[in-house]
Amino acid sequence: MAHYIAVVHKDPDSDFGVSFPDFPGCITAGKDMDEAKDRAQEALRLHVHGILEDGGRLPVPSKLEEVAADPDFADAVAFLVIEAPDSRPRTVRINITVPETTLRRIDAEARKRGMSRSAFLVRAAQNMMQSGPSEVSR
Repeated sequence: MAHYIAVVHKDPDSDFGVSFPDFPGCITAGKDMDEAKDRAQEALRLHVHGILEDGGRLPVPSKLEEVAADPDFADAVAFLVIEAPDSRPRTVRINITVPETTLRRIDAEARKRGMSRSAFLVRAAQNMMQSGPSEVSR
């Protein structure tokens, strides 16, 4: 996986802004550095996904030293290194056991959203992983 530089900016009375020198137009912000970092990861993921969906190619990542020396980024408060999602993720077939009524509900919800069953389940799992650990009701 490639790693890209994210430049963090902070103006007085504003959130932390994040931009990517290798991806003009890919920007985000967060109330604090942790939120900015998390949002930068998501912004890059979405941006890369869009480029690849459109058949584009990802740029060669800039070197941190080059970005840090660029006068356009002299006001940066931090530089983050963000991992880009794999441009060609390998898809793996799995076999799971699901109660029949739950499967019917999954299929209905996926259809409602215009998704396949697999896409729906993957998206649900990704959302759970991004939200972090929580109590599971039993």
